[in-house]
Amino acid sequence: MRAQKIAVTVLVTAMLSGCGQTANWIRDRFSSGSDKSEFIGAQEIDEYVLELARIAGGDPAAQAEIYADASAAAKLTPRPSTKLRLGLVLAIPGHPGSDPVRAQSILREVLSQTILLTPAEISLATIHLNSVERQIVADAEARRLRASSSRAAQTQERAVNQRLSTVEAENRQLRRDLEEAEQKLEAITTIERSILEQD
Repeated sequence: MRAQKIAVTVLVTAMLSGCGQTANWIRDRFSSGSDKSEFIGAQEIDEYVLELARIAGGDPAAQAEIYADASAAAKLTPRPSTKLRLGLVLAIPGHPGSDPVRAQSILREVLSQTILLTPAEISLATIHLNSVERQIVADAEARRLRASSSRAAQTQERAVNQRLSTVEAENRQLRRDLEEAEQKLEAITTIERSILEQD
């Protein structure tokens, strides 16, 4: 459990670090001297990154608020930017709304509509899709290892139980043999006493 917490912490730290570097790279790469996005209504990359930093920060109230807002926005105004936002929120591990499989599906859908996204949004979606796909593979491997470990433990437990049953059966047989031997010894003693009394 401790190793899993450390792994999640390292993953979140790496993702946030990557988000910051990506935001700077994208801003430098695609800025045209204007503070406005290429498309009307498209969020600035900083807004996505800041929101991801907030949800990864671990404040349960902020996490719930961001997830609820992103989910509602994707339902009420289902366009690539709102779906991207929801996909990014779902992709961040360590909060109750985290869902890597759903995030993968949403991010793939978003990337099928790149004509409606800014280059920065495309880069962000691609980065997080790659990250969430690696997370899904890692989770599957962890489940496989847990199942394998569980099977090994069950096999060992069955072997121990079988050995205990065998030992208990042997002990019961030894008790029966001892009782029979004691009865025979008592019978012999009785016969000897009878012979001595006759003499």
